[in-house]
Amino acid sequence: QQLGVSRALVARELRAKRVTVDGEVVKSGALKLTPEQVVAFDGNPLQQLTGPRYFMLNKPQGYVCSTDDPDHPTVLYFLDEPVAYKLHAAGRLDIDTTGLVLMTDDGQWSHRITSPKHHCEKTYLVTLEHPLAEDT
Repeated sequence: QQLGVSRALVARELRAKRVTVDGEVVKSGALKLTPEQVVAFDGNPLQQLTGPRYFMLNKPQGYVCSTDDPDHPTVLYFLDEPVAYKLHAAGRLDIDTTGLVLMTDDGQWSHRITSPKHHCEKTYLVTLEHPLAEDT
């Protein structure tokens, strides 16, 4: 699951003898691994994901903060990360807004910084097309 593939796919690749650990073919998915062991697929070492991930992204105009949108490109386009689909924006900016978006796969942290009850301050810089009237 850390690699973003199903157990059925893993079982199929194990039967095809495409997975090795420290150079030895893996025959069972029940193998216990240590952090020092090297897992490879077709001879290519796989990178192990450890712990939650956090990213700062300068969102350009024209992209949405959702991770899946059939009508607009998403901010995930800018993240060259394994299993990027597991990331989400902590908060959001509108499609026409630019600025800092925090991306993570840590749901508790995301909730802590976006929940109104935690009072996490945010600062916005607004540029107006026309100056505000003095009586506004």
